[in-house]
Amino acid sequence: MTAPMTAPSSTDLKPWQWPEDHWRRRVAKVRAGRSLAPAWPDGKRCAVALSFDVDHETNELRDGGKSLGRLSWGQYGHRQGMPRILELLAEHDVPASFYVPAVVAMLYPDEQRGVVAAGHEIGIHGWIHELNSILPAEAERDLMLRSADALERITGTRPVGLRTPSWDYSDATLAIIREMGLLYDSSLMADDTCYELMEDGAPTGIVEVPVEWIRDDAPYFMMSRFEGLRPHIGPEDVLAIFMREFEGAYREGGLFQLTMHPHIIGYRSRLWIVEELIRAAKAKGDVWFATHADIAAHAATALRS
Repeated sequence: MTAPMTAPSSTDLKPWQWPEDHWRRRVAKVRAGRSLAPAWPDGKRCAVALSFDVDHETNELRDGGKSLGRLSWGQYGHRQGMPRILELLAEHDVPASFYVPAVVAMLYPDEQRGVVAAGHEIGIHGWIHELNSILPAEAERDLMLRSADALERITGTRPVGLRTPSWDYSDATLAIIREMGLLYDSSLMADDTCYELMEDGAPTGIVEVPVEWIRDDAPYFMMSRFEGLRPHIGPEDVLAIFMREFEGAYREGGLFQLTMHPHIIGYRSRLWIVEELIRAAKAKGDVWFATHADIAAHAATALRS
């Protein structure tokens, strides 16, 4: 007698073959909920949140550490990029958020202590800039917990926020964030302003401080000798894009969030972009410069209203 045929599971089907309930569940796994945009403090019209992903050597270490040239590029971020960035922020009295892989913090503990001592925020950025989406859930959880512990041990401050390496999310990431009791995440792109993260259709109380590739230095300046990455965008053009994003945020009374990397933005011909943005924002007279943690804490007040 012929055995009865069993229906294929949704995981065996191509996306165009999925039943409606499957693709709806997929979309709802991690979703933007209500916008969190209370009026900015002290009557400010716009908020500016500068951030730096302090990847240094971990971009190459994650991929096996085979290229000594790319490791040296990462070291440039420590030797030149970070001192220039910290000096610029101090000169203009502007706070920022620094997202640091644990391996970087262990390579350069004094650098991270200096960041905190200068009044800036340190956030979680993975262990060795790993990609969460290819990790088993338990490995991702272990690395996130170890990363938070390492940053606290080195800096004396427990991080309250996460930016996943490469903004890469797995199905387990948000659950781990909730387990760790973090205030916010800054890895997703569903809005220009803060919002509450939803998981499987339920509100989480986690604030998202959204990022976007258009507000990131890497797409404009990344270079790989052996791949098709040959940027031809001048610093003036990148400044123009960032300025339009800022002016739009100011006009709307919203948030201007920017992501940068010490080994990319920290060159003589590029760091002036950051200074020009700071000068333009300060010239408005009613802009709030804040860390991502401060932005998230302010946005979270809307959760209680």
